[in-house]
Amino acid sequence: MGEKLDATGSDAPQAAAGASEPAKRPTMRDVAARAGVSKALVSLVFRNAPGASAETRARVMQAAAELGYRHNRTASLLARRRTHLLGVTMTLRNTFHAELFEELQAVADEFGYELALSTVTRTHDERRAIENLLEFRCEGLVLIGAELPAPRLTALGRQLPVVVVGRRIASPDLDVVRTADDQGVGQVVDHLAELGHRSIAHLDGGAGTIASDRRRGYRKAMQRNGLEEHIRLVTGGYTEDAGMAAARALLDGPDLPTAVVAVNDRSAVGLLDILARSGVEAPKAVSVAGYDDSPLSRLAHVNLTTVSQEPLDQARHALQAMVERLDGGRTTRRDVVLKPRLVIRGTTGAPR
Repeated sequence: MGEKLDATGSDAPQAAAGASEPAKRPTMRDVAARAGVSKALVSLVFRNAPGASAETRARVMQAAAELGYRHNRTASLLARRRTHLLGVTMTLRNTFHAELFEELQAVADEFGYELALSTVTRTHDERRAIENLLEFRCEGLVLIGAELPAPRLTALGRQLPVVVVGRRIASPDLDVVRTADDQGVGQVVDHLAELGHRSIAHLDGGAGTIASDRRRGYRKAMQRNGLEEHIRLVTGGYTEDAGMAAARALLDGPDLPTAVVAVNDRSAVGLLDILARSGVEAPKAVSVAGYDDSPLSRLAHVNLTTVSQEPLDQARHALQAMVERLDGGRTTRRDVVLKPRLVIRGTTGAPR
């Protein structure tokens, strides 16, 4: 008598046996066999660790794709008590900070790290932003434009690797990546002096190391160009509102300078806004320059002369310093000072 068939006419016992066997998930050993390398080398590739050539990495990744292998990165990191998560703080309304974070994200992808962002806002100060990142078990912190006192940052650097971006600070426990702010502002003053300006004012940034460096650069450049008697500091700040207030003060004063060097692009834009509303055209009546080369400065209707801080270079140096500490065991301080670059656009010209 023949074997019984199911309703579809198939062999019932064989079908049941086939259905009970789960599909075998490919392993790291399978990937190694397919790629023709050792399991240890496959592990290096998936951890994005040094030790494998570009050709080998490509072969391993192709083998993994062909097998449908998915690396369990989370489990691997937990086993090594690692998160590969870096915390970043930035000021939310600062467009240059936003651009720098975007570059940091791109470089972090190359190094195999993820970024957690905690922003500084009107109601969320820098201390709280940092505390949030520590609660997320970030392995290191990248602080953009940090304004906390140096002792507080030093204490933080003794807890975990910290890279301060954009601020000069002398501490053996912190890595620093910045541009030479004094040189950057000096380049602007030299540019204006070459155009023939003598009455050049500086829209100041107030307290803080960054403002101090840019103020010093302005003073030294004015002296270098024989313009000591024309040194003029205007109370300001880093926001558009600060630039607007400074413009009103200048317009209400006895004489208007022929050029203004603002502490950053945002304050320069606020200054330009009030000048334009008052019928004072830049650069025909007053030349204006900023600092940061932010996306805002590149807009056609702004077209602001400014100073580039080379955000991609800063991002690469900052992440390189962090990886050297976390993966390479470096313990000595690193202080990277990049050369700023003057970007001449349409808001500066010869004096009236």
